[in-house]
Amino acid sequence: MRIGILGTGTLAAALGEGWARAGHEVVIGGRSQVKAEKLAERLEHKVLAVAPREAVTGRDAVLLAVLWDGVEEMLGLVGASDGVLQGMPLIDPTNAVAHGVGTLLTEHGKTMAGRIAELAPGARVVKAFHLFPAEQWTSPPSGGRACVTVAMCGDDPTALNVVGELVRDVGGVPATLGTLDRVRQLEEVAGFVIGLAFAGFDPGSAVPHVPSNDRHAGSQG
Repeated sequence: MRIGILGTGTLAAALGEGWARAGHEVVIGGRSQVKAEKLAERLEHKVLAVAPREAVTGRDAVLLAVLWDGVEEMLGLVGASDGVLQGMPLIDPTNAVAHGVGTLLTEHGKTMAGRIAELAPGARVVKAFHLFPAEQWTSPPSGGRACVTVAMCGDDPTALNVVGELVRDVGGVPATLGTLDRVRQLEEVAGFVIGLAFAGFDPGSAVPHVPSNDRHAGSQG
């Protein structure tokens, strides 16, 4: 696929490296051209640094890998309000949470994914990759790293399929929770995970593990 990445931070670097390693054509667009060029050079695999507008032109998917409070500026740079992302699978991994606490900073009932959909009319927004640190994606899938489930929300089945393939390419297992109507739940989970982690607890230990055979038995009972 032809993938555009908006942003030059750790998640952009991790997923950019993983997707390029998997054989995809990756371009990086950042608010700083210098940072974009340095990242592209570091990633190798023929990754190119381009202007933000070019990073979203003619792509099969776009990753919006910026901090939540930089979303509006970045989408403004690419001209999202003009419909340039019409029909584009747009991956939203943002977390609008209070640092070290995990409480959501979006208004009650509102979501970052919903805000992104408003700022980029026509884009096929998919919430994904927001629950794991960037380091999760820096090792090849065959490197002995355990597979993790990447929960996703999105309204468009085609976009969800595209993002699902990209999840698999970095060693994850895609799991669609539902449409964007349920994305607030996913974003709240991120706050829960971040809050526990900063408090010194392993978030994984707070989630019950139910063996697959027990789930099957429960569904029959």
